[in-house]
Amino acid sequence: MSQTLTRPPALTRLAEDEALFRDSVYEFADKEVRPLSREMDEHAKMPRELIDKLFDLGVMGIEVPETHAGAGASFFHSVLAVEALSRVDPSVGVLVDVQNTLVINAILRWGNEQIRHRYLPKLASSVVGAYCLSEAGSGSDAFALATRGVERGDGFAITGRKLWITNGNEADVFIVFANVNPEAGYRGITAFLVDRGTPGFTVGKKEDKLGIRASSTCELIFEDCVVPKSAILGEVGKGYKVAIETLNEGRIGIGAQMVGLAQGALDHTVKYVKERKQFGKAIADFQAVQHQIARMAIAVETARLLVYNAARLRDAGLPFLQEAAMCKIVSSEVAESVTSMAINLYGGYGFVKDYPVEKLYRDAKIGQIYEGTSNMQLDTIAKGLLR
Repeated sequence: MSQTLTRPPALTRLAEDEALFRDSVYEFADKEVRPLSREMDEHAKMPRELIDKLFDLGVMGIEVPETHAGAGASFFHSVLAVEALSRVDPSVGVLVDVQNTLVINAILRWGNEQIRHRYLPKLASSVVGAYCLSEAGSGSDAFALATRGVERGDGFAITGRKLWITNGNEADVFIVFANVNPEAGYRGITAFLVDRGTPGFTVGKKEDKLGIRASSTCELIFEDCVVPKSAILGEVGKGYKVAIETLNEGRIGIGAQMVGLAQGALDHTVKYVKERKQFGKAIADFQAVQHQIARMAIAVETARLLVYNAARLRDAGLPFLQEAAMCKIVSSEVAESVTSMAINLYGGYGFVKDYPVEKLYRDAKIGQIYEGTSNMQLDTIAKGLLR
């Protein structure tokens, strides 16, 4: 572990104050991430040195049991870490989010002992993971997969392309969904663990994006990529269940990312309105500005409570499907509205890259799109209520 970093208290003493844990991760982000944020956005790249520090901090394997070199903490701790990091840079927040709420979570739930023993220690200490479901013709209709897996001897040969894969450049292990029995529809979908360097597997184009630019989003290409049957996560034909259940939890993580982002925009704005002077006094002294700041704070706290509630329900083993959908749609809308108001209050300065809020505004838009669009979340909520 780096001499300049210490693990947050709640990662080593799990009964400690969760707010202290969140604040400790934020202190790390403020010190280690903030100085790099603008450069990472401009160059659309996250330094490996920073990723290594995240591993040193312990936030890349939060739910991994201590027996597998992880922190052995809760899903709620993962949510707190994502929120705290996203308060400074949502690109870093989503890297940690995908690692914990999707990749590690899926392996913990669906991996056999051999898979857990092989992958969890690496994911907790040095290896980044990616979750590979989306395709060109398979977005909201996630199970219209064109990627195929054909049984071949003791394994399966995977052929197809995946799009918009977060962590694609950084990852060394990929959870890949392919249909091994198209005639069975979604019941043929199977989840595979594929290592970088497997013959027939290449990482393709990295997308040039509007926001969260330091987070890599890549195309993955599979051309007769043979993986052993021991690489199946769960069971053959149960990949749809792996995907659905994991994404339900992943949406809470995106909610946390959006809450952290909105809090960061609010932090910048509160500081700015106290410094910016017009008509002989700080604009924070004007009641209209005060009311706008108050509404921003109310919106952020509302979204935060929805996210925390969904995470608490998940950790308690209670139903959380509707709550996860609610927290994602509200937090993503709050992130967009709060960052927009931040730019308004900054005025002309908010529209230029010398100031931080224009980046957060760009970063916020993806929240209403990935891991389930807002329309899909509304559909989930309505079906639950009307069933």
